[in-house]
Amino acid sequence: MNRGRWTVNFALLPLAWLAVAAPVDVRRDAVVRAVEKVMPAVVNISTETVVEVRDPFEQMLREFWGPYYRQRSPDVEYSLGSGVIIDEEGYLLTNDHVVRRASRVKVKLADGREFEAQPLAGTERTDLALLRIKVPKGTRFTPAHFAPDDDLLLGETVIALGNPFGLGGSVSRGILSSKARRAPREGERLDIANWLQTDASINPGNSGGPLINLRGELIGINVAVHRKGQGIGFAIPIKQVNAALSDFFTAERIRGLWMGARVRPDGARLKVSSVEADGPAVKGGLRVGDEVLAMNGASIADLLDWGKALAKANPGEVVLRVRRGGVARAFKLNLRAEQDFFNAALIRKRLGLSVQSLTQQLAERMGYGFFGGFVVTAVDEDGPARKAGLRKGYVLQALDGRSPGGIVDFARTIHAKTSGANARLRVVIEMRQGGFVRRRTVDVNLTVR
Repeated sequence: MNRGRWTVNFALLPLAWLAVAAPVDVRRDAVVRAVEKVMPAVVNISTETVVEVRDPFEQMLREFWGPYYRQRSPDVEYSLGSGVIIDEEGYLLTNDHVVRRASRVKVKLADGREFEAQPLAGTERTDLALLRIKVPKGTRFTPAHFAPDDDLLLGETVIALGNPFGLGGSVSRGILSSKARRAPREGERLDIANWLQTDASINPGNSGGPLINLRGELIGINVAVHRKGQGIGFAIPIKQVNAALSDFFTAERIRGLWMGARVRPDGARLKVSSVEADGPAVKGGLRVGDEVLAMNGASIADLLDWGKALAKANPGEVVLRVRRGGVARAFKLNLRAEQDFFNAALIRKRLGLSVQSLTQQLAERMGYGFFGGFVVTAVDEDGPARKAGLRKGYVLQALDGRSPGGIVDFARTIHAKTSGANARLRVVIEMRQGGFVRRRTVDVNLTVR
C-alpha cells in the first residue's frame, strides 16, 4: 500500500499486531466467565423424607386382625433445592430447610452425574447445612472459592446460580442492593436484617445455591425471595457462612471430644477465636489470636482442613502447631470425651440437683403423661435447687429459654456460667388427685454455685 511517502508491507507486520485485529467474542464478558468458573460446583439437591402416618384406628385393627392386617406404608415427602461444592473432596453447602429431617439426599451436578450425599451438620438458626457427597476415596470435584469477609460493594453486579430441577443449572443477574443491615446477636435466629439483598431473581428451587461476584467468588448462599417485594432476593453473607462452619467444625461436634477452642478465618489465616475456661485448649497453652498452622503434622490452611484434621482426632494427646507473635510454637492438648466432664455430676455440683433425660420409656415407667426434658431424681439439702423450691419428680424443660439437646448440652450451658450467675429453668409439675391429673408450668430462678 502506498500513500504518498508512506509504504506499508503487511507481510512484514508482527504477528502480535495481527492478533489484535482478530475477532473477539464480545458475548464472553465478565458475567459469562464467572458463571463458567462456578457452575461446575453448583448441584441440584433432591431429598426424601419419610413421614409416619398416624391412624387412630391403627392399633385397634392390628390387635383385631393380627398378622392379617397390613399397616399403611409411611408417606414420602420430596424436596428440591440447590447447593454449592466448597471443597474438592465433595463437601457442599445448602440451606438447612432444604435437607432438614431428610431420610435420603441425592445431588446432581451440572454435568449430569448423580450421587448420594450425607448431611454432616446444620442449624435452623443459620439456615445453613453442610453435606458430603458419598464417593470413592480419591474422587475430586471442582469447588467454588470464598470471597473475603465483608468484601462487598453496594451496586456491584452479582450472579445467583442454582440447579433447581437438575436440568443443568440456572443463572440470574442483578446488583447488590443492600448489605446485612444488622450484625447477628448471639443465639438469635438469622433473618432478613442479617442477609444480603439483591434484585437477582432467586426462585424457590435456587435456595441453597451460590451468590457470586464477577470474580467468580462465593459471597453468599441464596436463601429466599421476599413474597411482598417483587424481585427482591436474599442471601446469607459469606461472613456468616464462615461463622457457621466454625460452629460445625469443632472437636465436640465432629468427634464428641472436648477441646474447648474454636477457630475463625482472619483474612487468609485461620486463628483461634475463643477458648473455654478450664478446657484442654487453655490447659495446653492455647490462646485467642494464635494462628493455626498444623495439627498432628498435617498442614491447615482453612476451615475445611481444620475439620478434616479434627475428624481424625482421637481421645488423648493432640499436637497443635500455631504462630504467636511471629514465632511458631507447638502445644500438646489432651482431648477427652465430652461426657467425661459435661455430665449429670457437673449439673449437681453447680445446681444441687440430679437429673435424668425423660425419654418416652422412662416417662411411661414413671407414669408421666408426657416425655422430653429432664426429670429431677434428687435434690441436695441446702443447695441452690432446694432453696429455689425444686423437688424430686419435677421436670425441667428449658434452661434460659432454650431446650437443651441432652445432658451434655445442659451441663455445657451450666459450666459456662460463673459462680453466682442466674439460671432460669422452665419447670413442669404434674400432680395426681384421684383419677385426675393436673399439670402446670412455672419459671424458677436459681443461683449457680
